[in-house]
Amino acid sequence: MTTQSSERRPAAVTVVIPAYRVGVMLHDAIDSVLAQDRTDWEIVVIDDGDRDAAAHVAPYLADPRIRFLETDNGGPSTARNRAMATVTTPYVALLDGDDVYEPDFLSSMIAALEASPRIGFVTSDATFFGADREGELFSTYCPQQLPATLDRVLRREFNIFGLTVMRREAIMGIGGFDTSIISSEDFDGWIRLLEAGWELAYVPRPIVRYRRRANQASRNSGGMLRTALTVTQRARERLAGRPEAKAAEEMCDRIARQIMIDDAFTDLEQGRVKAALAGFDRAGPDLLGPRWRRALRVIRVAPFLAPLLLRLRKHV
Repeated sequence: MTTQSSERRPAAVTVVIPAYRVGVMLHDAIDSVLAQDRTDWEIVVIDDGDRDAAAHVAPYLADPRIRFLETDNGGPSTARNRAMATVTTPYVALLDGDDVYEPDFLSSMIAALEASPRIGFVTSDATFFGADREGELFSTYCPQQLPATLDRVLRREFNIFGLTVMRREAIMGIGGFDTSIISSEDFDGWIRLLEAGWELAYVPRPIVRYRRRANQASRNSGGMLRTALTVTQRARERLAGRPEAKAAEEMCDRIARQIMIDDAFTDLEQGRVKAALAGFDRAGPDLLGPRWRRALRVIRVAPFLAPLLLRLRKHV
C-alpha cells in the first residue's frame, strides 16, 4: 500500500516566511499555505531572532513540508537570504508572517511564471485588512499600469506588491536581497532582477491579503523614502548609458522632493511653521494634492490654524 507522503509530488515552490514579532498572526500565514489549491509546496519559517516564533510553529512541524530555522536577528533581507540558501525548489514564494495568501495564490502565480522561461518573477494585486483601508486594493494606492517594464517600475507607474513568486535561479543569480538596506530591500531586488534581463509577470487580481498594523515598518514614510532614494541612486549609477537611466534620474529628484515634503510636515507638526513653509516652497507644489495646496495658502495667512489642518489631514 502506498502512503500519502510517497504519493505526494516533489515540491515545486518553497514559501519563505520571516516570523519576526508577528505572534499568533503567524498561524494565519501558515494556514493560508495549507489551504492552497495545489499541494506541491514546502514552507521555511525563519525566526530572525524572535524566540517566540518557535512555539507558534511547533504545532505545524508534524507536516514534513514545513521546516523551521532558528537564527539571530539580521533583518528581513538577511532572513530571506538565509532561508533561500536552504531551498532547492525551482520557485521561491515570499510571505510575511502577518499576511495571508488566497487559496489560488500559488497556482495563479506559478502559472504566470511558467508562461515563459524569460519571466523571472511575478506579482499581483492585494487586498488590505486590519488597522485601516479594510477591503481596499493595493492598486488603488499604488498604480500597476502595464506593461511592467523597468522604466515603469522605476517611475512607480507599475508598483510591485512585495509578496512575489520568483524563479530561484533569478533571485539567487543576483545574489539575493541586499542586506545593507534596512527597508526598500524588495524594491532594490526587483530593480536588479529587471536590470539583469528577467521579465516581470502580473496577475491582475487581489490574491493576497495584506495586514495593516499600527507602527509597522512599512508605514514609516520618512525612513522608507530615504532608503528608496538610496536604492534609486544606486540604480541610476548602474544604469548609466541605458535608456532607463533617465527614469532613475528623474525619480531621484522626485523622491528627494518628497523627503523635503515629509520633513516639512514634521516641522509643521512640531510647531515650526516658518521652517515648514520654507520646506514646502523648496519642494515645489506639484507633489501636493489640491487640498493641501489650498491648506498651505490658509496657513500662510493664519499660521495658528496649522494644528487643526494637520488633524484633518490625518483623517483623510
